[in-house]
Formats: sequence, structure tokens, C-alpha cells
Amino acid sequence: MVAAATCGFFMSVLAACGGPRTVTDHGGGVPRPGGTDASVRPRPVEPPRVPGVGDRLWRHVPAGSRQIVAVYGDGESSPDGTLVLYEKHGARWERIRSWPSHNGKRGWTTDHHDGDERTPVGVFSLSDAGGLLEDPGAQLPYTQDEDAFVSPYEWDEAHWHDFDYVIAIDYNRLRGTRPDDPTRPLGKDKGGSIWLHLDHGDGTLGCVSVPERAMRFLLRRLDPQQKPVVVMGDRANLKAARDRY
Repeated sequence: MVAAATCGFFMSVLAACGGPRTVTDHGGGVPRPGGTDASVRPRPVEPPRVPGVGDRLWRHVPAGSRQIVAVYGDGESSPDGTLVLYEKHGARWERIRSWPSHNGKRGWTTDHHDGDERTPVGVFSLSDAGGLLEDPGAQLPYTQDEDAFVSPYEWDEAHWHDFDYVIAIDYNRLRGTRPDDPTRPLGKDKGGSIWLHLDHGDGTLGCVSVPERAMRFLLRRLDPQQKPVVVMGDRANLKAARDRY
């Protein structure tokens, strides 16, 4: 579910206040009555943030998060995108690696429902992982289960390895449970089982998929102590300054 912590990232630099007085313009211009000379007035400092993410979503990134998986969808109705891992060093976010990705077959939505074949836009924590294969060295809690994560046999062969590795995206699920836990806090109509998983070459039913090398890297890199989150959506929704709907 969308993280609500907002206070850590939005700090403004306050200009000193003064009473009415005359300030000399050291540039040789006409003195300006009251306040500070415009040429030397401190400017508000833009808080550092991940590129392409506007105020609407950025305010939901927890203040203590130091790892962000950003998924940039090519378009609101496109299944194609790019996943980028960022880590915070000091006050700045550093781009670590990026990979091509796929999302829902019908694109993205800000109001996800079960079966709509769209991926929910938002900011969600990443807390649990698992898969068909043995733990590759994940820092997140990892559940291996050869029965729970096997793809349905009626699926095309291209999908048989989708769930070799998965990372649960905490949309409409209980954190701290295995990725396939069926609990839906928002109700079954709002869907669930939105995961990061292996790519099969085209759109998904709502998950985000990346190459196997990306999944292995993310599993080994994402650290629960760094409070990792995913910020995902089509590029227009990601950079929106306010709600569009």
C-alpha cells in the first residue's frame, strides 16, 4: 500500500525576515526599501530526488528510504518500460543499474482492479521475496517453494520460468508474509499478487518483469535496513505534480 511518510523530503530554506529598512545595492543600483537585495536573496533549495518523479508520488516516499526501484513505463497504455535502481548516498540519489522491463498488457492505472491487466501506479514498499529456485543470496526474507511458485501448466512455455524469482510489491497485501499470501486488506476486487518477476518478453497481468540477471541483482542488493520501495507508473503519471483524476 502507498506509503504515507512525507515529512523527511520537503524542507525549505527560510529567508531571514527583517523590518522596513533601506538596503544598499552593492551592484551600484538604486537602494531597495525593505527586505534583502534581490540579487543576494537566498533561493529555496530543491530537495534531491529520483529523476522523473513529481511531487504527487515523491511525498509518499518514506523519509528513511535509501533504495528506490523506479519503473518508468513508456506510456499509460504501453506494456514496455525501464526499471532503474537508485541508492541514496549522502543527500543525493545515485543511479546504480537499469534494465528493460514489462508491465501490464494494457498499461498502467491509478485505480487497479482484479483482472484489468494494468499495473498499479504508486509508491510501495518491498519487504518479501521468494521463488521456485533456491535463495540466490537475498537480503529480503526469501521463501522457496517448488509448488507455490510453479507457473500453471496451461500457460505458454515462455511463462514457465516467470516465478523462478519474485519480489512482492506491497500493493494490497500484508507485509512480512510470503509473496503468495492470499490476504487482501483492500478486498479481492482491488487485485493483488503484484510482483517483480522474470521477464517472458511481453506484457504481464499486472506485475513488473525484468531479465533474470536483474532479479538476481535486486535480490542480492535490496536491503530491508535501507527501507527499499518501488516507485512505478507511466512517465506522465510519475512526474505529475498533483492528482490528475
